[in-house]
Amino acid sequence: MTVLEARNVTKSFTEGRETVPVLKGVSLALERGEIVTLEGPSGSGKTTLLSILGAILTPTSGRVVVDGRDIDPGRPDELPAIRRQAIGFVFQQFNLFAALTALENVQYALNIKGVNGGAARREAEAALEAVGLGNRQRFLPRDLSGGQKQRVAVARALAGRPPILLADEPTGSLDSEVGMQILEMFRRLAKQDNRALLIVTHDPKVRGIADRVVRIRDGLLTDGNE
Repeated sequence: MTVLEARNVTKSFTEGRETVPVLKGVSLALERGEIVTLEGPSGSGKTTLLSILGAILTPTSGRVVVDGRDIDPGRPDELPAIRRQAIGFVFQQFNLFAALTALENVQYALNIKGVNGGAARREAEAALEAVGLGNRQRFLPRDLSGGQKQRVAVARALAGRPPILLADEPTGSLDSEVGMQILEMFRRLAKQDNRALLIVTHDPKVRGIADRVVRIRDGLLTDGNE
């Protein structure tokens, strides 16, 4: 079942008097339970495409459907609700709140989605257990290793059970061994919960967990083997 789709998406930005095309007709679909890696050089359009698929930006033209809901380019005010309901994000730099414990960081993500009180605490505890941090729930980020911080970030992305996970260079700040542990955890969580997972990466090791590899160059997608 397709849960995330872009159809002939373009995106241009205005710089001074010039219009700069970044995406030039991109089509991509992800199924539930599918893991896809998106590779490409700097400036190829990876971040722009991820931002559009993640309902952060609207496309200039084309169609984007997130969990059955169309992104309307004329209604950017609708994007936060789509993100809250359907998408979990994981970033290279973790983006944890330094003053909050691991548990509180995950609970905060749930609060934003409208889950509060005991229900938020129980779901946050379950998410941290799922990523192997049941014994680190009361730790602040400064007391966690890089790999543990990334696990908290994954637990936060899982909060609210979104059907789509988007990860931007999730192993970029980790050493090889810890990075592989995070990748294997990603694969397990995506498969067991039937979530679509898109990973933007420069790391060739990520291909080892992928069902499909796509590349982007000069705003166009190609097969990952090209």
